[in-house]
Amino acid sequence: MQKALDLARGAIDPRPNPYVGALLVKNGRIISSGFHKKAGNPHAEIHCLNRARNKIKNATLYVTLEPCTHFGYTPPCVNEIIESGIKHVVIGVSDANPKNCGRGIKLMRQRGIKVEVGFLENEINEINAAFIKYITKKMPYVCIKVGQSIDGKIATHTFDSKWITSFAAREFARKQRFNFDAVMVGTNTALKDNPRLSGTSKNLKIILDARLKIPPSAKLFKEGKTIIITGDKIPHKKSAALIKRGVCILKVKLKNGRINLRSAMKKIAALGISKILVEGGGELIGSLFDEKLVDKAMFFISPKIIGGKSAIGSIMGRGAKRIKETVKLRNVKTERIGEDFLVEGQVKA
Repeated sequence: MQKALDLARGAIDPRPNPYVGALLVKNGRIISSGFHKKAGNPHAEIHCLNRARNKIKNATLYVTLEPCTHFGYTPPCVNEIIESGIKHVVIGVSDANPKNCGRGIKLMRQRGIKVEVGFLENEINEINAAFIKYITKKMPYVCIKVGQSIDGKIATHTFDSKWITSFAAREFARKQRFNFDAVMVGTNTALKDNPRLSGTSKNLKIILDARLKIPPSAKLFKEGKTIIITGDKIPHKKSAALIKRGVCILKVKLKNGRINLRSAMKKIAALGISKILVEGGGELIGSLFDEKLVDKAMFFISPKIIGGKSAIGSIMGRGAKRIKETVKLRNVKTERIGEDFLVEGQVKA
């Protein structure tokens, strides 16, 4: 199962599908292997079966995730497994997808296949955290990325922010965009920094702009696709120029004069966007934490001290009232990048 998990990690971009690896073992020897490369391609189990061909009889299939029973981009894997003549299947975890979720296991057992389930569950669920949230809650997986000074500032009191972290850290952070469906920023970041946000896997950018302040001349619109989430009362004539630029405008009801973040995330997920990297600013990131919408955090920390009580903090919003209410991270990892440090971890539920 560990080898199958290592194979699953080899996929470049299976989103919105899960990372899955599979092995066929016969007489103690691996005779075939495969992993799910991307949506629309054959699943890991089918790769295994196709490569093994006439050697399948009496082999055992090891697969990290329960084989599917429903039609999607590809036919059900369970049917192929049953027809192959395999009599033993070892599964890491059952499928979180409500369309399957135990049906594959039940169907194989009904057809006389010995099925074992429950191996390396934590590790497999970890690499598929985005898939699990997206498929069960209809919400995108949200990772926040911050570049800050050691005292938690992202700009001075005069709003100067270039550059707090080193070139090495910024390049490393920029490459992280390829691991996500879209990059998101708030109004202040879009207006003050005027970023391009280039280098995303799909060149998709999402801007939260309650009053549609961003001008059509912004650098964001020079390449790729952009979605702007704005208030439901914004008149069409105000968005017309942006629509002409190819911008997708999504309207949601405001909450205390701000974008209702939970509603916005549901609309984003409905577009097939399963994984988002949020790059600022402090108000947006703080509000996402307040609404318990953050799944992972990445802090790039520079050994600089900005100081000043009116300097801009990396996490704003309401924040915690008491220490016991603070956000805690798990599986925390640290890494040195150039002169800076990366601290990352998953948000505890």
